[in-house]
Amino acid sequence: MNALVATNRNFKLASRLLGLDPKLETSLLIPFREIKVECTIPKDDGTLASYVGFRVQHDNARGPMKGGIRYHPEVDPDEVNALAQLMTWKTAVANIPYGGAKGGIGCNPSDLSVSELERLTRVFTQKIHDLIGIHTDVPAPDMGTGPQTMAWILDEYSKFHGYSPAVVTGKPTDLGGSLGRDAATGRGVLFATEALLNEYGKSISGQRFVIQGFGNVGSWAAQLISENGGKVVAVSDITGAIKNHKGLDIPSLLKHSREQRGVKGFHGGDPIDPSSIFVEDCDVLIPAALGGVINRENANAIKAKFIVEAANHPTDPEADEILSKRGVVILPDIYANSGGVTVSYFEWVQNIQGFMWDEEKVNNELKTYMTKGFKDVKEMCKTHNCDLRMGAFTLGVDRVARATVLRGWEA
Repeated sequence: MNALVATNRNFKLASRLLGLDPKLETSLLIPFREIKVECTIPKDDGTLASYVGFRVQHDNARGPMKGGIRYHPEVDPDEVNALAQLMTWKTAVANIPYGGAKGGIGCNPSDLSVSELERLTRVFTQKIHDLIGIHTDVPAPDMGTGPQTMAWILDEYSKFHGYSPAVVTGKPTDLGGSLGRDAATGRGVLFATEALLNEYGKSISGQRFVIQGFGNVGSWAAQLISENGGKVVAVSDITGAIKNHKGLDIPSLLKHSREQRGVKGFHGGDPIDPSSIFVEDCDVLIPAALGGVINRENANAIKAKFIVEAANHPTDPEADEILSKRGVVILPDIYANSGGVTVSYFEWVQNIQGFMWDEEKVNNELKTYMTKGFKDVKEMCKTHNCDLRMGAFTLGVDRVARATVLRGWEA
């Protein structure tokens, strides 16, 4: 099931639980604006190349729209719509004053030189500069983009509007990026997992973890979990998978992964088939890579008691049903991986104030938001007698619906 169908399904279920007016329900689903632009640049060899850039701005009832910009060859409009909508609910669950957006350019960044990427980013910014802004829509990095991309957008936008560091987040710290942003999603996963385990009288210490995906989010989650006494027994990435039932030495693995560009060949564990990572024996499974990886094929074989969704949409609705019947507790992506957007909000706040925080303050504030977020989700679970996924969706949808009605926007 694709991301848009699944997101719409969850929205509809949440809307029924909340008893929303059908007209309001329809208006909440329709995106505020969809933008599509042609970006033509001279390549390094002098030829011209054209790319399609786009931005879906879903909802701005609670504040400026927020969401990533990805550079990827297959940019599916449905998926972008789903991710923009998901950002609307995610920012509402995190209780930060934003709506949702998503965008990008259909290109393969590995086929482009740095100067070609810069030209492409600047042309894209020229085309959308009057549709984004500090109080309108604040982009961030996503697949295939990073701090340097944000620096180019900031510079190009500033040519039209004056120096505006708050127009994008995920910037280099030298241009107003926040300390702690790099680790934010992984640290948020740690705080979310802590809150969930506390609910069951457990803590990170002594639990066995399996982490699928060892990119930014997975590697930070692994490092922070092991620092807090958790035992990471298996890890996988695109190069392969390894396990050690006594617990992997995470600092050594991080060093190996940096040097060898992947976990494959790490001597502190035994190689395993990457597809078996989900069925390894553990207490907590953390999918931190792609969507749709937990499905009806592997759901029955999962041994974990808890699943913390660090990736976007890793669990298919069919697998959701199988797992909840088996009593496996799933902490949904819309809450579990909101650490990144929360620290993006802190970066925006710091830029607007022109006053930067130290890393300790960033991390403490993040913990406050994640802990409060879990309490709010649990309240909704009690009110509507539902699981954590529906608890989070009803919380997000309810907050956006209330703002929409208060602003007099309902149909």
